[in-house]
Amino acid sequence: MTPDSYREWVSNVASSGLPGLPTAVGGFAAAEFGPLVRTFARMIGGRPGAGGAITVHQHGEPLVRMWIGEAGPGTAWTDDTGAVVFSATKGIAATVVHRLADRGLIDYDAPVAYYWPEFAANGKERITVRQMLSHRAGLSGLPSIAAGLDDILDHRLMEQRLAASKPDHLLGIPTYHALTFGWLLAGLARAVTGRGMAELFRTEVADPLGIDGIHLGRPPVGAPTTPALMQGGRLGFVGTASVSMMLGRAYGLPGPLGAASRALFLPGLEDFLEGVEPPILDTELPAGNGVCTATGLATLYGALATGGMSNGRRFLSPETIRALRHIETYRLDHALFYIPMMWHMGYHSLPIPGARAGFGHIGMGGSFGWADPGSGLSVGFVHNRLSLGALATDQMASAWVLPLVVRGARAARRTTTTVLPDRQVA
Repeated sequence: MTPDSYREWVSNVASSGLPGLPTAVGGFAAAEFGPLVRTFARMIGGRPGAGGAITVHQHGEPLVRMWIGEAGPGTAWTDDTGAVVFSATKGIAATVVHRLADRGLIDYDAPVAYYWPEFAANGKERITVRQMLSHRAGLSGLPSIAAGLDDILDHRLMEQRLAASKPDHLLGIPTYHALTFGWLLAGLARAVTGRGMAELFRTEVADPLGIDGIHLGRPPVGAPTTPALMQGGRLGFVGTASVSMMLGRAYGLPGPLGAASRALFLPGLEDFLEGVEPPILDTELPAGNGVCTATGLATLYGALATGGMSNGRRFLSPETIRALRHIETYRLDHALFYIPMMWHMGYHSLPIPGARAGFGHIGMGGSFGWADPGSGLSVGFVHNRLSLGALATDQMASAWVLPLVVRGARAARRTTTTVLPDRQVA
């Protein structure tokens, strides 16, 4: 859909709205996205204290901006509500590095140690930026760098310990760096710029895009973005004696179970998410504690879906866009039980309908940002549920969101469309 046609159907808003649209949904959507909106309302709405949002852009123009539910007990979700998006944060951290590379400050094929001399310790002098961005640095394990939650909360300490550490036997093999990915990119970016990732999220991503809805950790006082309270049992089950013992013993196992446990588990780490003010909000974890709105993610990935342009301004060069669209490895990921992640430099593709031609990053619980350069589509999807009972279903949200987005966009190209009027959350 062209910007001119978008403006035309904005000026002809349908007074009747979309038949069957739940009254609890706020925002607007092109009528062709009715199946997406109704599925979104059914899947995300109806759970006390929980809610979420979805935004779809095409060529930078909004087609869908919807939200539903609560950001916490008695607090309605709004367009400015942010959620902790967990590993979807990785795509933002990678974008920071791409912005630096775009200005000639980083070469993807240069050794990381060229920029970060301390990183050369213990045989890492030949690991490249490209390997680091595609989860092939051999540094995915937590037990070798951290003893518990206090260490994890000290992001500068984690950068230093990774710089001093020795790569494991999976160097060169795609092995999901679940938490270490962020500290590695932060150490590289700090060596180049002298600034931490929280600041770089603002100066290299949010400010150039003209948005507030992307933060690393807790948004500053006065920011429009307000973080939603996480709902559900969170990860308390991991801290039980039996589960903790089982995962700890798995460290030494060969194959994906051992790799996954080393990358994802550390005793006490489940406390990261506990409480009304969980510790995860008060550190810099560029692999997992981004606080983002759906519109923030859709705007970022919109720039990646439209050749590096955003609001008529150059965000990334065509050459950098081509580089980040390239799939670096088709090898199955060793820490994710041989899932075909199709790693790009900091993003991944998925072999599911609506996702094969695109890329982005999905986080724990299913929040994600996505770009499809072929169609100019970008998607941001966030919510605040995190419980064991719903985790598997929520994690697969992209499997219903992306096909319905593509279907709606195709229908919008074939018809004269209308826009659903704004509705306030009931």
